[in-house]
Amino acid sequence: MNFQRYEQVSQAADLESLRRGLIDFANELDFGLVVGVLATGHRGPGGHTEFVSVGNTPEAFLAASRDPDNARRDPVHQRLMTQATPLIYDQSFYVAGGAGDLWEMQAPFGYRTGIAVALHMPGYRRLMLGMDRDRALPRHPVKLNRLIADLQLLAVHAQDAAARLLTGSAGSLPTLAPRQLEVLRLTMEGKSAWVVGNLLGISENTVNYHLKQIFRQLDVSTKHHAVLKALELGLL
Repeated sequence: MNFQRYEQVSQAADLESLRRGLIDFANELDFGLVVGVLATGHRGPGGHTEFVSVGNTPEAFLAASRDPDNARRDPVHQRLMTQATPLIYDQSFYVAGGAGDLWEMQAPFGYRTGIAVALHMPGYRRLMLGMDRDRALPRHPVKLNRLIADLQLLAVHAQDAAARLLTGSAGSLPTLAPRQLEVLRLTMEGKSAWVVGNLLGISENTVNYHLKQIFRQLDVSTKHHAVLKALELGLL
């Protein structure tokens, strides 16, 4: 996959650009349908979850699927709420999940088989990204694993844009202290916390403390995501 396709998604300036980037990416992988859903929820009694989506879901299918009970019963949605690994699904998956009727409802709109992944983000947010098409996935394990890997990497690039654009949360840019930037630059080069500490003359625990502060300020949960977001924001 051309790296520019990933950048088209991660650097989308508005919702239409994000939508177009997701569709172009999916089409290049030979998938006709794609949707990204940002779920924002709260834990505990009385907590609720809000969903905002972007993609090319057919309008007729949207009109037929607005029943919230259907969303709660959807086995793909249920699995992605708790599962971090990619999910492959087809008619048999829906039937096994006791939702064969939901499959019958969506099949006429081009949904036959798909791959989906969810990324769990800080603040009880999740990005669920799925691609669907009207024929079976490749059986060759190398080709199938390549599709899954492309989708996972796309999700990493899409989650910042989704959080920024789908929630209207774009505002003042976060700032990092000089020491935090030094830690992040060395981390970007693939150096471990122990090596970073030796190079900067600080302990490994101090490096990990700086990384935790960076995660909090950038609203991310991994070193890889922190580097991507810092690059996107022009901090590195």
